[in-house]
Order: sequence, then structure tokens, then C-alpha cells
Amino acid sequence: MRNRWFRQILLRRIFVAVLLVLQAVVLVVFIRDTSQLSRWADLALRIVSLLAVLWIVSSRDQPSYKLLWSMLILAFPIFGGLLYLLVSFQASTRWVSRRLRDLELESRPLLAETGSYRQDPRQLAPDQAPQIAYLQRAGFPVCSRTDCDYFSSGEAVFACLLKELEKAEQYIFLEFFIIQEGVMWDAIHDILRRKAAQGVTVRVLYDDMGSFLTLPRDYADTLRAEGIQCHVFNKFRPLLSAIQNNRDHRKIVSIDGRTAFTGGFNLADEYINAVEKHGHWKDTGLVLRGDAAWSLTVMFLQMWSLSARTREDFALYRPAQSALPAGDGLVQPYADSPVDRENVGEQVYLQIIRNAKQYVYIHTPYLIVGDNMIDALCHAAKSGVDVRITTPHHWDKWVVHMTTRAFYRQLLEAGVKIYEYTPGFLHAKTFVADDTVATVGTINLDYRSLYLHFECGVWLYRSRVVGQVKQDYLQTLEACQPVRPDQLSAGPLFRVFQELLRLLAPLF
Repeated sequence: MRNRWFRQILLRRIFVAVLLVLQAVVLVVFIRDTSQLSRWADLALRIVSLLAVLWIVSSRDQPSYKLLWSMLILAFPIFGGLLYLLVSFQASTRWVSRRLRDLELESRPLLAETGSYRQDPRQLAPDQAPQIAYLQRAGFPVCSRTDCDYFSSGEAVFACLLKELEKAEQYIFLEFFIIQEGVMWDAIHDILRRKAAQGVTVRVLYDDMGSFLTLPRDYADTLRAEGIQCHVFNKFRPLLSAIQNNRDHRKIVSIDGRTAFTGGFNLADEYINAVEKHGHWKDTGLVLRGDAAWSLTVMFLQMWSLSARTREDFALYRPAQSALPAGDGLVQPYADSPVDRENVGEQVYLQIIRNAKQYVYIHTPYLIVGDNMIDALCHAAKSGVDVRITTPHHWDKWVVHMTTRAFYRQLLEAGVKIYEYTPGFLHAKTFVADDTVATVGTINLDYRSLYLHFECGVWLYRSRVVGQVKQDYLQTLEACQPVRPDQLSAGPLFRVFQELLRLLAPLF
């Protein structure tokens, strides 16, 4: 069975790659043709490239995106403008944007009911009022009647997840970037089958690109045959298309709307170290019990409705308001979308950095950021804030890791402390600052997470989880080696290579 699935996966990948190459070849042959039609096409495409550059310069995109696209179009004046049009202006992208906006407007009243607080954020937390107000304005309520547990490893998340899944009575919703058969998924899959047979509504949503190399093309049909509802987010098609860039990188499990998980982990064996991949895999997760779990449930239902092209009555899944007492700080789950031009994840990170007075500690697998993030980190360090960033020592993608290291020098010179996790690959995405605030979620410090992917996270204020995130960071630091400026290669050719990587960083 596994050999058959492997052959299906391999053939699918080859088929998609061949079709993409054929499209590129046909375009090149047409442009290089010497006919009169081809010459007119050449002139038209050059004009398109000029207009594209003018549009890019006046757009609201990140400066690094503007620079990269402008240089690509100048270097390839015939193809550059056409490629930009293919990537930026497509009906599919506009449809997704409109549909998500409608879903968010429909579900916002239900989310608002979850909020435990409706008074002015300045009364709730004077020192964090801008952060709370920003997320509330984006449609994400702040909750108090929520009990949180933080997990410093994928193994700990997995153990708790299995127990909570067994408690499901009404529904189980799962949304993940990667699913792969093995110890982790097989155990979860077994529970899902049993629960579906018992009448529990079970829904699984996974990203087609994320699971492109891990699941066969017809895996959704396999789950449906078992009574599990399943959809594949944004199926990868062999067409030059912008929407293919926008992947569902969220990790959400919702159980009856009263318990929800998120974090960096996917449903594959390396995340629980059942297999070794790039050394020891360091990840984190969070479980919410109470009112805030409903926010993650709504995020799932929005993406499910988008993928299934259905109109869900979200109120049918709304649990009774939590009976938990208020007390363990504030909890504010949030989501980020690449199609609304509101970079929620980036703004949460920037607010934490800019508000820090004593320290800010960061776990991230990638450090490929724009000018706003670099300036915030450098300014905080120069202002006396203890800024520490931990990245992996063992990489999953060599080019991405080299690009991460290309950002080290500027940050180190500003006083930012950088460490690499030596036992293996660090996949956690956490921020913690001043023993007061923290965030745990799916958002990497790279262009794809910050601007191109659907993501989610949980912001926490004066919760006991804040201390747990800090303690986990300090314990992880014991297994890390500091990066010193004198360790970085200073050869002129390597410096040029690093600058080239930084220029191309938006592609990674």
C-alpha cells in the first residue's frame, strides 16, 4: 500500500513539473519567433513591463518586494512585466479576498460575543492598550475565562492532544499545513475514525502544497470513505498562478469549540522525534480551554467554508460560554491572511519588540525579514533592551539557512544576541517580553509567513504561560551556541553572495 501511494505521489509531482516547464517553453518560443506578430508582442510586453514598474513603485508593498520586482523587470524587460501580472492580478486571488472578507464580516458578531471584556483597552492593560485595541479592531476579541497550557516539545503536545481528542462529543476540527502517515498521524487518525463512527462530526483540512510530498492525490477521498469530512486547501495545479503562493500554514485543532490547540507542530513524525530529521526537532504548542478556544474554531470554519465553497452557520458550533473564572491574564487569539493587506502577524511582533523595556526573547526557524523588523530589533537593542534570537544550527533548506545567516551581521552589530540550536532543528515560533507578554503560534520571521501565508497565533498578557515560555527559552538556550561577529565569513565574495541572498529574500 505504501509503495503504491509513493508511486502516486511521485507521478503527480513529475506531471506537475513537466506541465509547468512546458508552459514556460511555449512562452519563450513564442517571444523568440521572428514573425511580425512576435515583434509586436515583444513591443507590447516591453510596454507592459514599464507600466508594471510604475505600478510597483506606487504600490503599498514592502520596499524589499518593490526593489526585487523592479530589478527583475529591468533585467528581463520582456518576461518580467508579464510574470508580475500573472502573479499579482488574477481573478482567483480577488475571489478569495472577497469571500474571506464576507466570511469575516459574517462571523465577527459571534466572535464579539466571546470577548470577556468590552471596556476600553486602556483600563484592561494600560501598558498594552495599543496591542489589544489593534487586534480588537481586526476582529479578534480579548478573553479571560480561558485556561492555557504551554508545551515545550512536540511530544508533549501529542500526548495531550490524544487525550483531548478522546473527550470529543460533538465535533473535531483539524487544520494543518503538513500531514504524513506515521506514528503521530496514525494514532490521531485511529481516534478520528472511531469518533466519526460514533456520530461525532470530524473535519480535516490540509494544505495541498504542504502535503505535496507526504500524501497521495486522492487521500481526501480515503478519509471521506471512512466518514471523515475532508477538504484540501488550494489544490496545487500546474498553472502559472498567484494564488498558488498563498498557502494555509495554520495549525489548529478544535474539540467541541471548548478546547483548541495551535503552535508550530504539524502532524508528522519529525515533530515528535519519532524519526530523526535534521537532528533533534524542537517545537512548541499551546492548548486553550475556555472562551478563547472559540476564536480558533471560527478561524477553522472560515477556512473550511472557503475551501468547501459552502455557507456555514457558525452559530451551530458555538459552545456555551465557559464557566471558568476570570483570572489567568488575557488571551487574544489572532489570524493573518495574505489577501487583505493587513499584516497582523508582523504587527503583533513589532508591538512586542517596540514595547519591550527589559528583554525580548525570540524562537524562530528562519530569520529573513524586511526593513521594519530589522529596524525594530536594532533600535530595541541599541536602547538597552536584551534582545535574543534563537535559530536552528541544522537547516532544513540550505539556501534558506544561508539567507537567515545573511541577516546576522547587521543585527549583531546593533547589539542583538543571536544563538543557534545545536542539537538539531528549531521549529518553534515564540516571542516573550518583560515577564508580561508572549505569543505562540505558526508565524515564522520570514517573508512567506509574514506576507504570503494564512497564519494564526495567540497573544497572552500576564498569564502563567508567559513565564513558561520564558523558562522554555532559557532552558533551550543552554543547548545553543552564541553567534559572534568574528565567526561570520568576511571574504568579499561571500559578502557579495550574502547581499545577493538578502536581495532575493522575498522569494524564500
